[in-house]
Amino acid sequence: MRPPNPMSHVSRRSFLEAGGATGVALVIAFRLGPEELLAQTEREKPVPNPFDAWIRVARDGGVTLILAKSEMGQGVYTSLPMILAEELDVEWSRVRVEQAPTDPRVYDHATGGSSSVRTSFTPLRQAAAAARTMLVDAAAERWKVAPAQCRAEKGLVLGPAGEEASYGDLVEAAAKRPLPDFKTVPLKDPKRFVVVGTEVPRLDIPPKVDGSARFGLDVRVPGMLHAVVARCPTFGGKVKTFDAAKAKAVRGVKQVVEIPAVKEGAFTAGGIAVVAESTWAAIKGRDALTIEWDHGANAAESNETLRRQFEELLGREGKVVRNDGDAAAAIAAGTRTLEAVYELPFVAHATMEPMNATAHVRGKGIEAWLPCQGPQWPKEVMGAATGFTPDKVEVHTTLMGGGFGRRYHTDFAVEAAQVSKAVGAPVQVVWTREDDIQHDFYRPASRHHLVAALDAKGQPAAWRHRMASTSISSFWDPPDRVKPEESEIGGAVNLPYAIPSVRMEYSPAKTGVPVMWWRSVEHSGNAFVVESFLDELAAAADVDPLELRRRLLAEPRMVQLPPASESVLSTARLLGVLELAARKAGWGSPLPPGRGRGIAGHFSFDTYVAEVAEVSVERGRVRVHKVFCAVDCGRVINPDGVKAQMEGGIVYGLSAALKGAITVKDGRCEQSNFHDFELLRIDETPEVEVAIVESEAAPTGTGEPGLPPIAPAVANAIFAATGKRVRRLPIRPADLA
Repeated sequence: MRPPNPMSHVSRRSFLEAGGATGVALVIAFRLGPEELLAQTEREKPVPNPFDAWIRVARDGGVTLILAKSEMGQGVYTSLPMILAEELDVEWSRVRVEQAPTDPRVYDHATGGSSSVRTSFTPLRQAAAAARTMLVDAAAERWKVAPAQCRAEKGLVLGPAGEEASYGDLVEAAAKRPLPDFKTVPLKDPKRFVVVGTEVPRLDIPPKVDGSARFGLDVRVPGMLHAVVARCPTFGGKVKTFDAAKAKAVRGVKQVVEIPAVKEGAFTAGGIAVVAESTWAAIKGRDALTIEWDHGANAAESNETLRRQFEELLGREGKVVRNDGDAAAAIAAGTRTLEAVYELPFVAHATMEPMNATAHVRGKGIEAWLPCQGPQWPKEVMGAATGFTPDKVEVHTTLMGGGFGRRYHTDFAVEAAQVSKAVGAPVQVVWTREDDIQHDFYRPASRHHLVAALDAKGQPAAWRHRMASTSISSFWDPPDRVKPEESEIGGAVNLPYAIPSVRMEYSPAKTGVPVMWWRSVEHSGNAFVVESFLDELAAAADVDPLELRRRLLAEPRMVQLPPASESVLSTARLLGVLELAARKAGWGSPLPPGRGRGIAGHFSFDTYVAEVAEVSVERGRVRVHKVFCAVDCGRVINPDGVKAQMEGGIVYGLSAALKGAITVKDGRCEQSNFHDFELLRIDETPEVEVAIVESEAAPTGTGEPGLPPIAPAVANAIFAATGKRVRRLPIRPADLA
C-alpha cells in the first residue's frame, strides 16, 4: 500500500478538528528530547500544553505523528515514525507523518547536530507504549478480562478467547482512560522488534517522485511576486548609492527597494532588492542596477593576511584546553620528534536547492514559507526586522533540498520579510548559485601546528597540538559570552589514543568572513589533522597504521573531554569500527600497482565511524576507487537510512577534500559557481561499502559522522601509494609533485 503524502502542513487547530471528523481520536502529546518527560491526553477542545510531538490514533485505525523535526533528505520523516509503529504495534502502511506548526511554546523545532533519532528514541517509545497500553486496557475492560490476558498486534488488540478489536474501534474508550506514567509504562522487548532495524519504504519518496511534495522553491501563494537581492561583494560592506532607473526599465520589474542590514541575533547583509513578475525578470533587473558600494572595514582581508595571522598566533602559546602529563619535557626527552603544520580553508555549503524564502507581511503579522532547520529563530528575527513580536509570525516549514547547517540561519528568511513589507505583497526571494556561494556562512578556516615525540620503543610519548581558527563562537556570540574554543576543538581535544602527555592550545583569529556550522562542524577539520598526524607517527615508527591504533586503543577506556561535554567516547567501540573497516577492506592484502590504502577513525555526535580509502594518483590527480566504511551508531532504526547517510557524508567530505575551497581577496569571496567551487562528479564517485555494527546501545546520530574520517583516510592512502604527505586541503596536484 502506498502511504499518503506525509509532507502536508497541518495546523494545531486543523489537527484536532480532523479528529472530530471521524469521531473522537486518541491524542497523546509528549516531549522529544532529554528533558523530563511530560504527557497528557486531549479530547475535543485544544488546550495549552508544553509538548513538542503528538501521536494521534484515528477512528479508521490510521496513526499520525505530528513532528517538529525538519526533513532535508536525511530521512527523519521515516525513522521516527518507524519507532512509533514499532512500539505501538501497528502496521507500517497505517502510519503517516505531518509537519508540526511552528510554535516554540509547544514544539522544539531544532533539527541539527545529528540529534533527531538520538534524542527522540526513548520518549517516542514511551509515548507510543502509553497509547498502546490505553488501547489494550480499553479492550480488556470491554471483554471483562485482565489487561495481561490481552496483547496488541498489527493495529489490533487480541483477547484470551479469540476476541479481536481494531485500534479504531477502541479509540473512544481509550481516550477516556487515565494516561500511564511515561517513566514506568512497559516497553516492548527489543528482541520482538519487527519494524525497527528493517529497511522500510521512506514516506517522503513517493510525493517527491510524483511532484506533490513541496520544497521552498515550489511555494506559490496568490499575488506572489519574485525577488533577488544585490548584496555587497565585500563581507560587511553596504550600499553607498544606487540608481534603479535601468533596472525598472526591464520588462516585468515592479519595484526596486533597499533593505537594511540586520545584525541583532543574526547577520543579514542588506542590499538592493529587485522585485518582479518572475525570478528571471528580477535577475535581469538586478544585472541592470547601478550600485556604488561602501566596502567597509574588511576590504583588505585576504587569504594571505589570514595566513600571516595564523602563523603569528601559532608562534606563541594559546589558551590551554587540555594538559595531561608534561608534553614539553616528554618532547625534549623523546628519541625522535616529529613536527607538522596542517591547513584547512573556508568551505561553502552549496546545498542542492538554492536558498529561498517566501513571506507575506500584512498589517497584523507575517506568514512565511521556509525551507529551514529551525523555524523558531526566523520567527524571532523576521519579527524584529519588521516590527512584530514572534507570536505574530507564522512559519510553514517546507521540505529542503539539503541543509548541512546552512538552513539553520535566518538571513534568507529576513530578506523575504523585509522585501514583502516594503512592497506590500507576498514575495519569494531566490538566491542564485552565485549568491549562495559568495554570501554563505562558511566552515571556519584553520591552521594547526603539531609536535610529537616517540620513545625508544617507537611508541608516542607526547602530543602537542596548537590550533588557530576563525571561531564560530567569536563571530556570533555577545562579547560577554564568547568562548572561542567551544566551537572549534571537538574531535581534537578528546584525543582517544593512550599517549602519556597530551597538550592542546587554541587561539582565535579575527576575520570579517561570516562563519557558522558546516556538516560535522569542527570534526571535519580536526579529524583530518589528528588522523593524518597519527599516520605520520606510524610511518616514523615503522609501524602499520592500523597496528599503531590497535596499540593506542588496546586498553578499554572511557574518554570524557572537555569535562562539560555530555558525550563519552569508548575506545573499545572506536577500535571495533577500525577493525571492521579494515577487515572489509582486506587490510594488508595486495593491491593493484599504483594503489594505496589509508585508514582513519573518528568519534562525533556520539557515533563511531572508521573508513578505509583505496586510491591511486596519476599526474597529481587523485582517484578514490573504493571506500569501506564501518559505523557504530547504537541500535539501528533504518539500515538503509544509515547507509545512505554514510554514503552522503563520504561524498560530501570528498568534495571538500579533493576540490572545495573558498578563498578571500579584497574582503570578498573569489569563487562564484561550480566551475571554481567544484563538487565531486558522478564519474569521480567511488564505490562505497558500508558495514553497520550490531548493537543494543541507544541510537546515536548518523547525519554527520560519516564525513570526518574520509579526508584523512584519503590523505593516508595517498602516502601509502606515493610517499607524499598531504597536510592541507583541498588536495592540490602541486602538493603531490
